[in-house]
Amino acid sequence: MPTLAVTNFNIVCSVLGGFITLFGLVSYLFKEKFYLSEALISLLAGVTFSPHATNFVRPLEYTGSQSNLNAVTLYFSRLVLGVQLVLAGVQLPSRYLKTEWKALALLLGPIMTLMWVASSLLIWALVPNLPYVHALAIAACVTPTDPVLSNSIVKGKFADKNVPKDLQKIIIAESGANDGLGYPFLFIALYLIKYTGHDGLGQHGGAGKAMELWFGETWGYVIILSVVYGAVVGWGAKELLHWAEERKFVDRESFLVFAITLSLFIIGTCGILGSDDVLACFIAGNAFTWDDWFRLQTLDDSLQPTIDMLLNLSIFIWFGAVCPWSLFGDNEIIPVYRLIALGVLILLFRRLPVVFAFHRYIHQIEEKRQAIFVGFFGPIGVSAIFYLYVSLEFLETIKVDGIVREDAEKLREAMMIIVWFLAICSIIVHGLSVPLGKLGFFLPRTLSRAFSHNSDDEHESLPVRNFRASTISVLRERRRRNSTSGRTTPVVGQGTTSPRSATAFRGEESADIEPGTPPLVASSRTIKFPDEPLPAQLSLDQSGRRV
Repeated sequence: MPTLAVTNFNIVCSVLGGFITLFGLVSYLFKEKFYLSEALISLLAGVTFSPHATNFVRPLEYTGSQSNLNAVTLYFSRLVLGVQLVLAGVQLPSRYLKTEWKALALLLGPIMTLMWVASSLLIWALVPNLPYVHALAIAACVTPTDPVLSNSIVKGKFADKNVPKDLQKIIIAESGANDGLGYPFLFIALYLIKYTGHDGLGQHGGAGKAMELWFGETWGYVIILSVVYGAVVGWGAKELLHWAEERKFVDRESFLVFAITLSLFIIGTCGILGSDDVLACFIAGNAFTWDDWFRLQTLDDSLQPTIDMLLNLSIFIWFGAVCPWSLFGDNEIIPVYRLIALGVLILLFRRLPVVFAFHRYIHQIEEKRQAIFVGFFGPIGVSAIFYLYVSLEFLETIKVDGIVREDAEKLREAMMIIVWFLAICSIIVHGLSVPLGKLGFFLPRTLSRAFSHNSDDEHESLPVRNFRASTISVLRERRRRNSTSGRTTPVVGQGTTSPRSATAFRGEESADIEPGTPPLVASSRTIKFPDEPLPAQLSLDQSGRRV
């Protein structure tokens, strides 16, 4: 007898496939009419399917332990970021990093540094008993702007109508580059914590060792190597694809998917080398389309956006399922009211004041309104979760007698709560900002027009009776003047050939009477006012009908 096979694999396939299928049926309505981001919708779906609600998706049961769950989340985030950043690099015009290096240097240098410092000060001020160096580590996770969430303001109908093309490009370039450049901000804090925190217990070398590792390993091996590696691989891939396409060795399907497979290759090889695969993917995407050939060849292609959408929906469903929701209200790190205040302040002051102060030096930002827009839309998302789990993995290595050191363990808990909460706040707020902004813009105008229309209707409906009476009075006065001056109103059918005479003072319907219409017909079609006598040749029978 057949039995149900309610396995985890079957459940995950059913839930994921069912949600994406149903969302696809109304995706245009949600994204292009209501301006809702797919990240927000997927996050809410993930919460609904998670153990916190219906318990259809059980991530901890799939992975077996919390450490395995952390590793899966880290690798999933790496995959999505790698694919996104190669595609972001491909979207930019030819030699964009070279031609716009001044604006990018400003965004990735002083602006990003001040964002890091501002975020750390807010975290340090609101989290009780938190050392400042710990606040720097937490702030480094939320400093980069997320390329996945940025797509909601640089793609689609809203972007086409409201965001200039140059502004879209600089937002894409910044979100792609600063994701990889989050490593120096993060690891200067982590190295200092490891070698100077808790009096350097279990470690040797102090602050000098920390700075040596930061300059040599983080900048030299992680950042510079990833830039060189990404440029070489991207350029080599471009030349190989040119060579294969000229000789007709590559079919259309393989040609279109080439950028996706390139991102997978870079993620894997950079992971083996221990370098910055996120930054390498972005640089490779730019080098790959340096001559603009591949971008123009795939400009109208939908394969890359389709794969991109599937990854985005999947990652945010996963985030909704693995997010530690219960820790937000029940922890020993920060009270919930301070956590909410921190979320509001980070969204308002982490980026907006800095971008507004420097916007005059970025030629793509032409006015103050655009500066506010760019300053506010610096979302925290996949990149923040990626750096969170990179940090957790590093902090596990700070041990004393085989046990994670006390300050490192406390920082792990603080980072888990704060970074996750700030990411959720950004996904919700930035996911709803566009529709709420549209509603706030159009609703007052719509209500004003509605009230104005109703008011006009009321004013126009009052004098109808008086208007009819005044019209009759005017006609009587004109008839009296005509009779006094010896003029009479022509009678239809008595030799009158002028169209004007047939319709004089007879109402609007008489205008439809064509010349040459028989008198009786013309008279029957003419509207008569109550006090106007019938033509001489017409009379009424006993029943009141014309004869």
